[in-house]
Amino acid sequence: MDDPRTILSPAETASELDGSGFAHEDRLVGAFRTADFASSVRLLDAVAVEADAANHHPDVHLGWGRISFELSSHDVGGVTSRDVELARRIRELADEQGATPA
Repeated sequence: MDDPRTILSPAETASELDGSGFAHEDRLVGAFRTADFASSVRLLDAVAVEADAANHHPDVHLGWGRISFELSSHDVGGVTSRDVELARRIRELADEQGATPA
């Protein structure tokens, strides 16, 4: 899974995403529960720093006590190793902040 331009199938990402809180549909989708709206925003702030550093940005849905992320590599039209790496990092940040997979 090293080439960031290679589209990955759900079978190819299954072991990488196991326990991450993300599912591989036509994109990676992950949702997390937080204590409140401010906690969701703090998680989003942390993810924004990582996304900017990677120059790879998720679509985000934010609400009271919940936040979800959708990841795909629009430049190649599917899920790539960049998405898997960012999904894993999002899960690490969620764990650090006490958010749980929804």
